Amino acid sequence: MRARRHRPAREPTIALINIVFLMLVFFLVAGTVAQPLDPDLRLVRTNELEGAAPPDALVLHPDGRMSYRGTDTASAEAFMAARGDAGGTVRLVPDRDLPAARLVEIGAALRAAGAERVLVVTERGLE
Repeated sequence: MRARRHRPAREPTIALINIVFLMLVFFLVAGTVAQPLDPDLRLVRTNELEGAAPPDALVLHPDGRMSYRGTDTASAEAFMAARGDAGGTVRLVPDRDLPAARLVEIGAALRAAGAERVLVVTERGLE
């Protein structure tokens, strides 16, 4: 009879490496989803607002300009066309100094252009 060779017990490092690699990929993807906002934009302040960071929001500047993904947009209809989807939820990121009448006017124009819901994102909503 031959004597059996005893193999040394293997360390479970392969499973640990796989888990660490998957976590690395997850955090790389999650960290690059949203674009940063303009640094000179001052947001409206509210308390206890539930919301999400706006990955594709319409930014309203204090002088009434609108921009989408860093490019100026002429109108609500142009914004809806640039989004590429019909209807859905539209997120507005207004500057603190934007007149309220202009904000209401843009919201109404977005609803008329086909937006089902118009949400206003504020400073508290981004925290």
